[in-house]
Amino acid sequence: MVMEFDGRTEKEAIEKAIAELGLERDEFDVEIVETSKKGFFKKGNVKIKVYLNSNSQPGETKKYEPETDCEKKTRDYLETLLEKMGLPGKVFISFKEDNKLGLSIESEYSGILIGKKGKNLDAIQLLLNVYAGNFEESSGTPAPRIVIDAENYRVRKEESLVRLAIKSAEQVRRSRRSKLLEPMNPFERRVVHTALNGMDDIATKSDGEGLFKQVRIIYRRSEDRVQA
Repeated sequence: MVMEFDGRTEKEAIEKAIAELGLERDEFDVEIVETSKKGFFKKGNVKIKVYLNSNSQPGETKKYEPETDCEKKTRDYLETLLEKMGLPGKVFISFKEDNKLGLSIESEYSGILIGKKGKNLDAIQLLLNVYAGNFEESSGTPAPRIVIDAENYRVRKEESLVRLAIKSAEQVRRSRRSKLLEPMNPFERRVVHTALNGMDDIATKSDGEGLFKQVRIIYRRSEDRVQA
C-alpha cells in the first residue's frame, strides 16, 4: 500500500505517517515527491510517499461466506459502489460479532479509499450503514452495524490510539495537568476512553460539540479517588 503525507519538514511528514498508520519508522519506506522552500510569506512544505514493507502487514485476515440476504447484498453493494467510483476491488466478510458485520476491501487503490486519517473509509462506512438499514424494515430484525476496513487500517489505527492514550496519560500523571487530544470521531474516542478506564488516577471526558470532539485526559487527586 502507498499513502501520501505532508508537513513543513520531512521529519514532520514522517511523524504524521507514524501517528496515522500506527507503525514504527522501520516498517515503511519513504520517498520525497515534492519540496517547496520557505519564503517570506510562504511556509515550507514537504510531501512524501510511504511504502509499507511486506513485514508490516498483519497476518492473513479470515474470510467468511455471506449467510443472510443482508450480508450478501451489502457485500455486493460495496463492490458495485467501488466499481462506479473507478476504484474497483474485492470485498469479503472479515468478522461477524454482536450484531456487527466487518467488510474488508482488497484493492490496489486502498490508499485512496482510506483517505487522510481514514475519512474516505468513514464516508463509505456511513453510506453502507444507511444501505444496510433497509434490511431492518423488511426482516423485522435489527440490521447489523457495518464496519469497513482496508489493509487492516482500523486495526493499526486502534493500536496507535492506545499507545497515544497511554503516553498522554503518563504525561498528565507527571505534570498533574490535564491534556486535550486532537479532535476524534466516536470510534476513536471510545478506544481512548477504554484504554485508560483502568487507571485509578486518570479520568477522561469528551469536550466539544458535533461528531468530532476532543478527549480530555485528567489527573485525579488522591482525595478524588477516595470519594469515587
